[in-house]
Amino acid sequence: MSAAEPLALEVGERRVSALLVRPARARALFVFAHGAGAGMRHRFLEDLAAALAEGGVATFRYQFPYAEAGSRRPDPRPLLQSTVRAAVAAAAEHARGLPLLAGGKSMGGRMTSLAAAEAPLAGVRGLVFVGFPLHPAGRPGTERAAHLGRVALPMLFLQGSRDRLADLGLLEPIVRSLGPRAELEVVPEADHSFAVPRRTGRSQADVLRGLAEAVGRFAARVAGAP
Repeated sequence: MSAAEPLALEVGERRVSALLVRPARARALFVFAHGAGAGMRHRFLEDLAAALAEGGVATFRYQFPYAEAGSRRPDPRPLLQSTVRAAVAAAAEHARGLPLLAGGKSMGGRMTSLAAAEAPLAGVRGLVFVGFPLHPAGRPGTERAAHLGRVALPMLFLQGSRDRLADLGLLEPIVRSLGPRAELEVVPEADHSFAVPRRTGRSQADVLRGLAEAVGRFAARVAGAP
């Protein structure tokens, strides 16, 4: 795997950490936010970044301020969205001509879409959601997707069929309603962490490889978009 380059990111008066993984033959750069419960060094994010690098997709992972401070309580939404914008701007400086994707795991992906719904993310060609958190576990609803209609970018939803934070019966119609700019890739039997039961015969490495391939295909499709 390509070595991760430690970087720093300025968010207003705050300074947070970031990691750039850029394979030799990168064809896109994914600005990759972490979820609510774990920072950018979570094993799943590390492993997915490695799988993406093998497929030619560079990653720019970064911390939200609360995670950088060692807290488990997410920052207020305006600060989370400001961090997304700062990360996109910083990643663009390291992209060296690569098309940009943005998004992330769970909350990180949703905060990216909320930022994009409010104002364009400069240079970003598409959004990638690695487990979109449509609703709290056990409380199905669609309110968290209300802003997606205002996102003018192509969107890729990577979702496990057993994800308790996204009832597919609710998510699938939402994706269809967004028209050709949105697509959904379902990982059979995967939960919100993209873990699959042993009985499926698939390993976590198999799942990660499939996710990385889906992102690679999406990157190739949107690379020419303005």
